[in-house]
Amino acid sequence: MKSALKALALSAALAASAAVANAETPVYLDDTQDIEARVQDALSRMTTSEKIAIIHAQSKFSSPGVQRLGIPGIWCTDGPHGIRPDVLWDEWEQAGATNDSCVAFPALTCLAATWDPQMSALYGKSIGEEARYRQKNVLLGPGVNINRTPLNGRSFEYMGEDPYLSSVMVVPYIQGVQANGVAACVKHYALNNQEVDRDHVNVLVDDRTLHEIYLPAFKAAVKDGGAWAIMPGYNKYNGDHACENSVLLLDILKGDWGFDGVAISDWGAVHNTEKVATNGLDMEFGSWTNGLNWGASNAYDNYYLAKPYQKLIEEGKMDTKDLDDKAARVLRLIMRTEMNRNRPYGSLNSDEHYAAARTIGANGTVLLKNEGNLLPIAPTAKKVLVVGENAIKMMTVGGGSSSLKVQHETLPLDGIRKMAADKGIEIVYERGYVGDVTGEYNGVTTGQDLNDSRTAEQLIADAVKAAKDADMVIFIGGLNKSDHQDAEGTDRLAYELPYNQNTVISALAKANPNTVVVNLTGNAYAMPWKDEVPAIVQGWYFGSEAGNALADVLFGEVNPSGKMPFTMAAALTDYAAHATADPEMYPGVNGDVTYKEGLDVGYRHTDKLKPARVNYAFGHGLSYTTFELGQASLSTKELTQDGTVTVTVPVTNTGSREGAEVVQVYVRDVKSTLARPMKELKAFQKVTLKPGQTEVVKLTLDKNAFAFYNADTKQWEVEPGKFEILVGTASDNIAARLPLNITAKNLAWKD
Repeated sequence: MKSALKALALSAALAASAAVANAETPVYLDDTQDIEARVQDALSRMTTSEKIAIIHAQSKFSSPGVQRLGIPGIWCTDGPHGIRPDVLWDEWEQAGATNDSCVAFPALTCLAATWDPQMSALYGKSIGEEARYRQKNVLLGPGVNINRTPLNGRSFEYMGEDPYLSSVMVVPYIQGVQANGVAACVKHYALNNQEVDRDHVNVLVDDRTLHEIYLPAFKAAVKDGGAWAIMPGYNKYNGDHACENSVLLLDILKGDWGFDGVAISDWGAVHNTEKVATNGLDMEFGSWTNGLNWGASNAYDNYYLAKPYQKLIEEGKMDTKDLDDKAARVLRLIMRTEMNRNRPYGSLNSDEHYAAARTIGANGTVLLKNEGNLLPIAPTAKKVLVVGENAIKMMTVGGGSSSLKVQHETLPLDGIRKMAADKGIEIVYERGYVGDVTGEYNGVTTGQDLNDSRTAEQLIADAVKAAKDADMVIFIGGLNKSDHQDAEGTDRLAYELPYNQNTVISALAKANPNTVVVNLTGNAYAMPWKDEVPAIVQGWYFGSEAGNALADVLFGEVNPSGKMPFTMAAALTDYAAHATADPEMYPGVNGDVTYKEGLDVGYRHTDKLKPARVNYAFGHGLSYTTFELGQASLSTKELTQDGTVTVTVPVTNTGSREGAEVVQVYVRDVKSTLARPMKELKAFQKVTLKPGQTEVVKLTLDKNAFAFYNADTKQWEVEPGKFEILVGTASDNIAARLPLNITAKNLAWKD
């Protein structure tokens, strides 16, 4: 058998050698030229068939180059939290490689919760190095869709509910990835805010809301981050699929923003050759056939941007202008990545990457509540009970295309046990509840057996008994990455925690007053037990270093400094998209979902509600130390044409240990001729201080901080009049309100 396989391999090698010998001698491009000259040089040498070939896939994750000219192809990989394991050429099944394990970094909700661009830069650099080492040219991430509804199954892949926070945090990520010669492909452009009927749902939203809420992070990714690729989503916008939408791709992306990169389709998101050929998409990838045992055997040549497109050109029904633009963009991408000789080599599963994952995870952890300073865990707590399935469940597998094959994953219980042992603390574990005992996605399995034969009542009884005998209880629950929780392709079915966790938490709180609730989620949820427990920690899907990052915070090795990237409302109906239970607003009627709430997304709506309707506001997050904002001031009381205003505020650490606070600046238009939000985040800065230390934070606002989008003139405008600059540490915790008068007239500009 082995000799037969060896002979077959030798025969294949000889055939390949003969093919190379008989091929036309490649014309290698002069790499001393600048990229644009090389792009045009290559384009002038290519045939129509070669141009067609490079704008669509040749396998699940690759596209061909131009062998005749020595131009290599492109290899994509899913992200945005780690480098996806390799699959077979034409199938979704695992390739069976032994060198494609990775470091899983925390979910992007966690990154956003750091409110720290330096953490974003570290994240991008680290994941970019892993992609480069794995010889991937395009990382399919990051995601920056706005968290419109807490039911969105894919929110954990995004950066929260605020366009400004997302805009600031996405830029360093992109720059860090691309410094490795790997393109960041920002997704899902645009309005992919739900997974229900995501392939076909048609989003109806007014132009002002589109530009003020749902586009800013994409614009920042392109104009400030210099993203080399972008991925239109599956959904429709105003009747046309995002991959075939001329307004999104031609008018805005390539027109207003001057995008010179490649628009790459989501897998299987293209539906019409004529539209996709002329409306701005550059590369088509797909998943509707594996090219082998179902679908056409020449599947990739039958893609919409393949032979059907070439046929229209050959029949004279289309010219080659659009084709040349697409091919030029793909060539530019190849030269920025695979043909860039100055790329670093990258690294995989390095100590530095694990350290980065741990640091980002700890810095993104949000301390929501800490009555009586129950946290960090004191040495006097000699026996600590840990309860909950999420303490022992791997979270790197599942959730959709962001599912990963990790080299290793430290579970929360293991991280806590290890650190507790060093401190002489005994850790006891009880399950408490049984949720999803499976652990498989796309051929990757966790290898865990999480089955438990006890009844729900017995599980609670056992946990309560152990709680009465412990000095402290740490409940670790939340959501997971199963269907209808935090997962691609499905939305959540309810706002409450699943698996009867509310009952478990209440029972533990009654049994032991020193109960800490730690929830690992990518979304908000109801907290009917909020007033029953003294301490609450919001965790996330932390990745490979989950247990260590969480233990760092619980034991005080790291002082928590995370802030909420979205609002934790009391009930689903407290979110604007669900306030009236109008199916036209969610999940849609007859294929249309209408964003009737307009600008009232997240805190723009919830901050208008009674305080009891908001459990924890956008930007909220406590520390093991305390801070005080001093008297804030403005550099000017009047903003003139193209001027700026600097907000100055001293911040003092009034506690007993080093920690970090996030100064947040919101803008309010006191009197406007049109409806505007009561406040909008427009600047923030994280500052680390030693006990007793004071630092003066200075944040500058320019005209963009005061502008609204005029849908009639299609430009940004600032109205003269009175504004307020709000300075605080959360959207509901404003320490200073500073008046500002804008005297500039006719202040308007286009993107």
